[in-house]
Amino acid sequence: MPMTVPPVAEPLRIGPHPVRPPVVLAPMAGITNAPFRTLCREFSGGKGLFVSEMITTRALVERNEKTMQLIHFDATEKPRSIQLYGVDPATVGKAVRMIAEEGLADHIDLNFGCPVPKVTRKGGGSALPYKRNLLRAILREAVSGAGDLPVTMKMRKGIDDDHITYLDAGRIAVEEGVTAIALHGRTAAQHYGGTADWDAIARLKEHVPEIPVLGNGDIWSAEDAVRMVRETGCDGVVVGRGCLGRPWLFSDLVAAFEGRDQARAGGTDGCGARPALREVADVMVRHATLLGEWIGDEARGVIDFRKHVAWYLKGFAVGSEMRKRLAVTSSLAELRSGLDELDLDQPWPAGAGGPRGRTSGNNRVVLPDGWLKDPYDCAGVSEDAELDTSGG
Repeated sequence: MPMTVPPVAEPLRIGPHPVRPPVVLAPMAGITNAPFRTLCREFSGGKGLFVSEMITTRALVERNEKTMQLIHFDATEKPRSIQLYGVDPATVGKAVRMIAEEGLADHIDLNFGCPVPKVTRKGGGSALPYKRNLLRAILREAVSGAGDLPVTMKMRKGIDDDHITYLDAGRIAVEEGVTAIALHGRTAAQHYGGTADWDAIARLKEHVPEIPVLGNGDIWSAEDAVRMVRETGCDGVVVGRGCLGRPWLFSDLVAAFEGRDQARAGGTDGCGARPALREVADVMVRHATLLGEWIGDEARGVIDFRKHVAWYLKGFAVGSEMRKRLAVTSSLAELRSGLDELDLDQPWPAGAGGPRGRTSGNNRVVLPDGWLKDPYDCAGVSEDAELDTSGG
């Protein structure tokens, strides 16, 4: 029986752009580059919204060479979505105006959710919404500079359980003209550990009924995505770690939200695609090929692909020595040869789903000195808080 999604009054729209089904690829540094977005879009049939990896506003304004490559979109990507990170309202405004005036994207998402120390220690990412006036100033500059382009934001519940910010941040976003909000149901201190708080997503939806709210956290299958919408009333889902080594998840998501059964080579157990290892191996080679074409160097593309190997092979019977060998390949021929030595007729293994990527939790959040003294005073934010490289 296909999973059913509760009826919604209106389909998800990000400004003028309809998003059907209401599924968004979460920006992930070093992951959601143009090749990975292409792969996910191929599985989705072009449906959904696929956002670039995080771009720092200072690097964009200064036209950093690496950053300009990261904002490259394939001609088939519509709408083109860029996620920006910044902590200085003036620099954020310049970056947004640059995107709007030069036609670099069709949608801008602002990152207020990144929990990594190199971001939070400067007052950025998930640390920033604690400073309510600074958040408001950034959103005001971004919305003003964007013109007709929709501006959205992604955030976490707060810094830790003693410093929860998402309801205040949601109200500020509505007042400043933000088009939609995505909430990861964890604090910065949790990083990716523990269980995402879906109840917080439901509370945010109730708190800001004026705009769409998207839920993020612990979506490992299409069934999880449908359940999140059903339980929280959110307008759509943002999928991050669930698609690591599983780009075909987007095929499952489209089928689930359209109320269709999904059956592929490996069959289905109610949670979507279950490809055999042969099909997984083909996708791995396709992914590495796309990376090489994008970078302009096959070896560098395969080297960049190495971090994906363990995610793709999770659960399959692949010896430790072969896993190590595949993780140090430097050519497509070497990657294909190693994969062909495996038992490619292996069916989808039990336990191959579930969490992937970083899972650490209960971390001390690294913040600027005195950051928590006053939730409104922004004196602790300086110009060097703007990272000069992208992909944090």
